[in-house]
Amino acid sequence: MKQCIAERRLLYSLKDTAVRKELIIRIGVPYTDGNGIVKCPVEWDGLFETFADIGGMDSLHALHLATDVDSLLKKLQNKYDFFWEDGEPYFEE
Repeated sequence: MKQCIAERRLLYSLKDTAVRKELIIRIGVPYTDGNGIVKCPVEWDGLFETFADIGGMDSLHALHLATDVDSLLKKLQNKYDFFWEDGEPYFEE
């Protein structure tokens, strides 16, 4: 990612374990690929080695889809627990 325009820092652990690891979600500047599709780079540093750039109808749409991290975090809740950096749960129970 050439330029990060937003990031969120969290902690996560596998369900039923006490070991917490750092997760940094980074959003990059939207760009137009060689096929004319606007995409937004996304990194999930600490959880995924690679993550596909998110495509949209225009730069605002691509950015909107890329920043919707809560929907993916909710899908991952069956395997992981997520926390703010201060240790508070990310999702209210």
